[in-house]
Amino acid sequence: MAERTTTKLVWQSGMRFEAHSASGHALTVDSPGRPGHAGAGPMELLLIGVASCTAMDVVAILEKMREKLAGLDVEIAGERAAVNPKYYTAITLTYRLRGKGLDRSKVERAVELSHSTYCSALASLRPDCAVTTAIEISEG
Repeated sequence: MAERTTTKLVWQSGMRFEAHSASGHALTVDSPGRPGHAGAGPMELLLIGVASCTAMDVVAILEKMREKLAGLDVEIAGERAAVNPKYYTAITLTYRLRGKGLDRSKVERAVELSHSTYCSALASLRPDCAVTTAIEISEG
């Protein structure tokens, strides 16, 4: 049977909604183009979802490879189409890893596996969305 994920949105006012996940967490979603917005917008949340999905994959894969990861930051930037629907046409992910003696080839393999096999959020993007990556490793 296919896995099903649910979320519930409750309108607060203006373009502000409270989102409730099936796992019991809540967050505010709002339109960043409105004055006094109180939460990230839907397209920002999409980038957050992609970045966090691949970051979790990379951490899990490196743990299985017995790499000693001390820190990971993922920066994501998206470019959107000029006309509606303003979907992402390109995304750049920059992985910044810290750890003593991290093996670059293992890090590159972990990122590649995330992109090709494990990251459901990344796989959910349009097929014509160009995805590029950069990897920075520092001792620490």
